[in-house]
Amino acid sequence: MSAQLSLVESSETIRENQVIEEAMQILDRRLFSRGPELTSPDDVANYLKLKLARLEHEVFSVLFLDAKHRVLDFETLFYGSIDGASVYPRQVINRALAHNASAVVLAHNHPSGCSEPSQADRTLTLTLKKSLALVEVRLLDHIIVGAGKPTSLAEYGWF
Repeated sequence: MSAQLSLVESSETIRENQVIEEAMQILDRRLFSRGPELTSPDDVANYLKLKLARLEHEVFSVLFLDAKHRVLDFETLFYGSIDGASVYPRQVINRALAHNASAVVLAHNHPSGCSEPSQADRTLTLTLKKSLALVEVRLLDHIIVGAGKPTSLAEYGWF
């Protein structure tokens, strides 16, 4: 009788260990899976164009990245009209901290199709860069999506 009981316990232990192993794999997938690794300005621009080009009103979004520049999340934080959106640095910082992001890429669309940055775009970028640096989040770029190739403020050295 005792031998049968230890066989049952052994098979139960094996089954439980299998369940625990599967649970650990699920946990790893949920906690440590990331989006694509965006390693070049073209990768980022293409990713953002797919997200923002079709929109009819201006939106301001943020791409949150881990230390290896893998996508943690992409969020549209502010919605505007056909030619502008109000952006609040406090909210950008709040979301970056919520995602535990190491870096961010700012993005917005110009529904007019012209991806040339305005002076307000450039000023906002500098403000956000300084603000994010205070909480150790690096601003990698600010991309403006319009017709054609998106404009990278970093490529032009505008921040």
